[in-house]
Amino acid sequence: MKITVDKEACIGCGTCVALAPNTFELDAEGKSEVINPNGDPEVDIKKAVEACPVGAIKIEEEPADSEAIK
Repeated sequence: MKITVDKEACIGCGTCVALAPNTFELDAEGKSEVINPNGDPEVDIKKAVEACPVGAIKIEEEPADSEAIK
């Protein structure tokens, strides 16, 4: 899964850091950033994304490798 943070939308509330501290941290400007997309259990990361009050964090499911399916 790919996690992205819209820095312009982020208000730096820190909820994502509180819920998934091994995945997110606040940068020098007080905005959320992804430090390790696999740092926390997926359920905790999804809770952090859902809890973002401004919807600044998105998860994109990476497509399955079509070669591996064949």
